Amino acid sequence: MSYTSPSLRSSRSRWSALAVLSASALMTILDGSIVTVAMPAIQRDLGFSPAELSWTVNAYLIPFGGLLLLAGRLGDLIGRKTMFLAGNAVFTVASLLAGAAAGPGMLIAARFLQGIGSAMASAVVLGILVTLFTEAKERAKAIGVFSFTGAAGASIGQVLGGVLTDALSWHWIFFINLPIGLATIALAIRALPGERGAGLAAGADALGAVLVTGGLMLGVYTVVKIEQYGWLATHTLGFGAVSLALLAAFFIRQATARTPLMPLRILRSRNVSGANLAQMLAVSAMFAFQILVALYLQKVLGYGALDTGLAMLPAAVAIGGVSLFVSARLNTRFGERAVLLAGLALLFGAMVWLTRVPVDADYVTDLLPVMLLIAGGGLMLPALAALGMSGARADDAGVASGLFNTTQQVGMATGVAVLSTLAASRTEELLSAGESQAAALTGGYQLAFGTAAVLLAAAFTVALIVLRQPRPDTAPQHESSDAPAVRSGIA
Repeated sequence: MSYTSPSLRSSRSRWSALAVLSASALMTILDGSIVTVAMPAIQRDLGFSPAELSWTVNAYLIPFGGLLLLAGRLGDLIGRKTMFLAGNAVFTVASLLAGAAAGPGMLIAARFLQGIGSAMASAVVLGILVTLFTEAKERAKAIGVFSFTGAAGASIGQVLGGVLTDALSWHWIFFINLPIGLATIALAIRALPGERGAGLAAGADALGAVLVTGGLMLGVYTVVKIEQYGWLATHTLGFGAVSLALLAAFFIRQATARTPLMPLRILRSRNVSGANLAQMLAVSAMFAFQILVALYLQKVLGYGALDTGLAMLPAAVAIGGVSLFVSARLNTRFGERAVLLAGLALLFGAMVWLTRVPVDADYVTDLLPVMLLIAGGGLMLPALAALGMSGARADDAGVASGLFNTTQQVGMATGVAVLSTLAASRTEELLSAGESQAAALTGGYQLAFGTAAVLLAAAFTVALIVLRQPRPDTAPQHESSDAPAVRSGIA
């Protein structure tokens, strides 16, 4: 695969490229959170049934989580810039269709198309980033800026969704993507480095593509429907078994295919496999935390939507501030592994604190400390991204990026399903025992937060035992796709 060497690109052009990548990520993350605020208005306007309404989210999540790995590999083969531009184009067109939707079917179809576009663009972003920023200090700073985008997008989405829906209509939560998408495409054409992919012949494993895409999409579908059907329902067990069988067949196929879609040498890197596992555990806890804390604030403490957003704003600010201004310096000085462990420890402390949250909580004494401890996410996310991409060589950076994003999405969906189900079950038990509604809900959330603490402890253990600090002289290579592995642990 041919790359424009970062040494030949000015520092200014590389940071311009980072701005483009961050803008695309912001648009994707914004879209994920902005829709949840507008769902009641969408239901009233388009006549969604309660069961149909969930598909405004699921229709986006299923293709997004299912196509990331395939899109990442295709980016390596046809060129990551090409894949990025195509993904943003698909997402922008789909946003126009979603905003113009006049019925449930059209909106769900448009959301599915948005998920496809998001997967195409998001899968290659980290791959582009690590090939642009090869010097350790600059890469740490770039990943910190990129991680800040995630925290900003989540918090902005909640506020902006309410403002646009109230001031204009829910249609504008999708129309707002049009100027962002068009500007991103126009700037990306000039800012992103030109590259020539390895060609489809270097990894055009059609059977592998069908297996992994089918397995992941079916797996995400199974997880998001657990709350409706239950863990031991025939629907869950049946679809889950088929998903696992397809993924197992995919890995067998990759071990024998002449041109595998995902070279298994990637997983032989301790840092790649360990970072992805640690991320899945940690993200399962933290994404569910965002959902459950919001529910606790509204259902137990009686906060309104705006008050809930403001109450959670310190957490977003803390994560964003640490990732933008602190994480890069700490990663450079102490190494990503040590910073990751510190971040996970802070997050573990936040979840343990929440296990004692009372029915009549005082925000300043009971919740604000948690929102500040969540700053550990600003240490965790950039460190995980750096470690997860540390084993990628130039011609595998796209699939490594796609794999990292896939485990993130699967972790998010699984965490919400597991912790929400545990909270609901515990609440029902307490209600049956005669507890008040508020006390029962609080008991359910406390159990979920305790489980989140266990997941974070498991992520800490994985990071401590499996991960190794990358050597500073092992940056990804760019000159040749035939270059040997660039990080220890990859053959």
